[in-house]
Amino acid sequence: MENQRIISMLKSEMVIAMGCTEPAAAALAGCKACQLLGREPEKLTVYASRDMIKNAMSVGIPNCSERGILTAVCLGAYSSGKHMDLSILSDVSREQRTKASALTGLAHLVMAENVPPVYVRVAAEDGHSASCTVSGAHDRFTELTSDGEVLLQEEESRGEKTDVLSQVEESLTLESVLDFARQVPAEQIEFVYDSAEINYRLARHSIEQGYGLHIGNTVLEDLPEKPGNLHEARTFAAAYAAAGSDARMSGCSQAVVINSGSGNQGITCTVPILVLGDYLKSPKEKILRALCISELVGLMITARKDRLSALCGAFTAAMGAGCGMVFLMDGGIDEMNRMICNMVGNLSGMVCDGAKTSCALKIYSSVEAACLAVRLAFHGYAPGRESGIIGADASESIENLMDVSHHGMVDTDRVILSIMLRKQL
Repeated sequence: MENQRIISMLKSEMVIAMGCTEPAAAALAGCKACQLLGREPEKLTVYASRDMIKNAMSVGIPNCSERGILTAVCLGAYSSGKHMDLSILSDVSREQRTKASALTGLAHLVMAENVPPVYVRVAAEDGHSASCTVSGAHDRFTELTSDGEVLLQEEESRGEKTDVLSQVEESLTLESVLDFARQVPAEQIEFVYDSAEINYRLARHSIEQGYGLHIGNTVLEDLPEKPGNLHEARTFAAAYAAAGSDARMSGCSQAVVINSGSGNQGITCTVPILVLGDYLKSPKEKILRALCISELVGLMITARKDRLSALCGAFTAAMGAGCGMVFLMDGGIDEMNRMICNMVGNLSGMVCDGAKTSCALKIYSSVEAACLAVRLAFHGYAPGRESGIIGADASESIENLMDVSHHGMVDTDRVILSIMLRKQL
């Protein structure tokens, strides 16, 4: 695959977001629908996929104390439209919060069936009508209407993937990712390092201020200010990644650069690489190439999994981080294959029960597991094809894991949401 094509995929998937991307996507849909209406709505109907509802239910929203997909939509309805991207919730006024709170009582939520995992449609009415659908990706408008007139309509399928993820699934393999990272001119991927630094700053801010479950602070309280050995560096890597998630899931109003539509996955793919690379005193260019591997492997697995599913994205993103760690430590394709097989053999049952503070726990566990998987890989150890769903190599193991996710965990996803809804009621 040509370098520029891969770079284009990275740039389209590594974008800045504010807070969790599911509320941000809902806010975008609410904002666009009300822009098309041209006045304050008297009624909102929100149609959302199971996974969108699940991920927006409990997570903190930046600059707002309330939660849930209806709150996000109503905040978007009164947005200035200054940020028509996943940073839409970075600028929320007191008046906007007050109006959104009142509008929430006039909004109705419907769970949409037979739609892609990323799907939210907002219909706004006041005698006139307008609607906006975000689908397939968190910032992708697929249908816009005004008084019944269709202004935009993109073709979509029920198992929809964006063009980018389709390209990734068709074209990227572990081997092609490694080849790209080794030979691409460093100046062409400098943005990857800049993005990682944004995520590291969020993690550092969280360590300094304390958010959510305070996982990073708790893990590091008995350790020196900087890691003194490789074992401590691995612990720092997991702690800092968890801290970044703790802040983000609590509604921290600092930016994050996402991977595959997820800030948590973006944090998991980047922060551990920077921490470990700093300890190893790796040259910046080597860290940059390791980050590229981590980001691309994360994308490669998500392209096969779907952006939202019952399988935890922190776990799959940590496989990307593990591949980046292998590169930092001068490993190659054999170690990466073993690392991924170790991960699939370890955490393949980790479920997604929505975005919330405990995501930071899963990130910590996933990065810790990736560090162990890397250590085992360098010693030549990995479970073989006779073990559970493990394949002969990383590719087969990932495909088997995706079969479990797509075919075996659909009912799991439904049960998880039913429990979450029952608790709210």
